[in-house]
Amino acid sequence: MSHVTSAGEARMVDISRKADTVRVAIAGGKVIMKPETLAAIKSASLKKGDVIAAARIAGVMAAKKTPDLIPLCHTILIDEVSIDFDLSAENSVGITATAKSTGRTGVEMEALVAASVAALTIYDMAK
Repeated sequence: MSHVTSAGEARMVDISRKADTVRVAIAGGKVIMKPETLAAIKSASLKKGDVIAAARIAGVMAAKKTPDLIPLCHTILIDEVSIDFDLSAENSVGITATAKSTGRTGVEMEALVAASVAALTIYDMAK
């Protein structure tokens, strides 16, 4: 494992010899709910406010905090994060998080964290 030394000690992987490249990662999720809950989300009639707007902001903010949440994850410059929602299903909200970075390591953890926190925000606001 690249995150463990031969002595079994955790370490952050050395990426200093890698070249900067443009990296894009896409992660998805789905929150399944009752059809009436989805209808309330679509009409923005839930007491807590606009669920989709809050989930989008939460996902973007979470992507920026990824190294604080995932041990040994590199702090990277994120060029872009977008969160898209699919409200076309009968009983679920689909989430697609896209993260882009130019650097020496991938941006997949940021996309995964963004999608996860967006989903958690939807659940929290709709419960």
